[in-house]
Amino acid sequence: MGRRQAVVEQTRARVLAAARSVLADPSGYKAFTVDAVAQAADVARPTIYYQFGSKRGLIEALCDSLADQSGMGELAAAFGEPEPLAGLERVVAVFARFWAADRAVTRRLRALAALDPDIGAVIAARDERRRQALQALITKPGAAQRPAAGAVSTAVAVLTALTSFETFDVIAGGGGPDREPADRAEPADREDRADAGHGEGHDGDAGRAADAGRAADAGRVATVLSQLLPAVVALAWRESPGV
Repeated sequence: MGRRQAVVEQTRARVLAAARSVLADPSGYKAFTVDAVAQAADVARPTIYYQFGSKRGLIEALCDSLADQSGMGELAAAFGEPEPLAGLERVVAVFARFWAADRAVTRRLRALAALDPDIGAVIAARDERRRQALQALITKPGAAQRPAAGAVSTAVAVLTALTSFETFDVIAGGGGPDREPADRAEPADREDRADAGHGEGHDGDAGRAADAGRAADAGRVATVLSQLLPAVVALAWRESPGV
């Protein structure tokens, strides 16, 4: 049973790596289909439906894998902060790492969201969860100050824009991980390469350089956005509904 589960997990990782590869390809805007992913992963089409249930399930799993890779689990710590500003700083840092994980794939997913109902539904739901989390933080019970009721929606709208991928992508600049196509493999896929003796040398150096570049982009953007947060928090606490 353990060996069978290992095979299932390896296949799942290979499909997710293939999905990222298809999206990262310049022709990915037109070619992201279950058939294209199955061909890239060298699996049968029904295998993808067995593993993920649907194309939407595949997209959900792909987004989850990017979240796991970038440490999205640390988002929960933001809600343990006593004051909204400290919590928001954590949120900004977590999402900066998430958006930096694979900018080319994220950029294309979000572009396809306007054209593909399955991708659009996944992206819209995740954006809404981010908006709700920001609203929960800005109106956190027990904070030393309470937000002005009429200003909360404006402040949340500004925070949602500041923590969006589009804002990250503009501030980070430089094209992002488009310059590191060899480093888009899933972590499990990289381990397989290393076990086969291909994880060191040029590939290993390129992977480490790519990771360092992503971390630098995330840190730089988080620093810029964190400097804007006090003004947004002040906006939520202002007394009158006018800006």
